[in-house]
Amino acid sequence: MEGCISLKNNALVIDCTEDKLHQKLLEGQPQTSGMRCGKVSLQPTQSCGEHSTNGFEEILVFLSGQGLILMGDKESQKVGKDQVCYIPPHTLHNVKNTGHKRLVYIYCVAPAKAS
Repeated sequence: MEGCISLKNNALVIDCTEDKLHQKLLEGQPQTSGMRCGKVSLQPTQSCGEHSTNGFEEILVFLSGQGLILMGDKESQKVGKDQVCYIPPHTLHNVKNTGHKRLVYIYCVAPAKAS
């Protein structure tokens, strides 16, 4: 992967400075044990598109901007810089930029373990 430095024990350092809508950072196996990760940059009024976590857990780490996390069609919460959002398995959600600047966040998705 371009912009990626491999360290001992399969650890990685990844450059996430690309300026595009979606930059994949980790793509799952064999790179990881199942985690996927990327950076999203939404322009004002843009959204990532409604999707489900299915059998995965997801965390969003907001780096800049402001927006809304929409859970299904009933619940929404303001989000922005320096906030983290956890999304449990089997949750329909969307992220929308409601600000005047780009909304930038990192997502990490990993398989949920059955309880």
